Amino acid sequence: MSGVEGESPRSFPDGRPEEEQPAWIRDFPTDIPDDDYVARREFTKFLVLTSGGFAAGQCWIGLKSLGEETGPLPPKEIAPLDEVPVGGVVEFRYPNDDVPCLLIRLAEDRLVAYAQQCTHLSCAVVPDLDQGLLRCPCHHGYFEVDEGRAVAGPPRRPLPRITLEVRDGTIHATGLERRTT
Repeated sequence: MSGVEGESPRSFPDGRPEEEQPAWIRDFPTDIPDDDYVARREFTKFLVLTSGGFAAGQCWIGLKSLGEETGPLPPKEIAPLDEVPVGGVVEFRYPNDDVPCLLIRLAEDRLVAYAQQCTHLSCAVVPDLDQGLLRCPCHHGYFEVDEGRAVAGPPRRPLPRITLEVRDGTIHATGLERRTT
């Protein structure tokens, strides 16, 4: 501002002194030094509000994770066992319509199922069974098909596992296992 010691007085396009300028020119300076000036109080207010926003976001994430479904979940029919070939993949949703999942038949007697959302940023993982991996195309994360463990990329946690049960020749999802290792 023009009252700061050591700074040259402001100049105006019409050449008149500051006292003769309209109020809007004083309120909206066009001089680069005046326009770029940020007071410490404004900067501190920006930092406090931004930090508060981040803190509120972290609290929201924590509260949301507390509200996740825990305990026994209702079983859900996925597909008849004889319709899923070895190496076959079936998409389904469990425990509700918001959670996409993948059922993979690894061998005649081995079925696995995982939530399809990457544990890094919730992008959909894609099966790459030739490599024995589930791939997250967003950030090049990889999970092994056998156990759902993260093997490369940014994800550090394994995929949530869906517990399965075969009843009368039909595959059922019976629970959700959120794992940390």
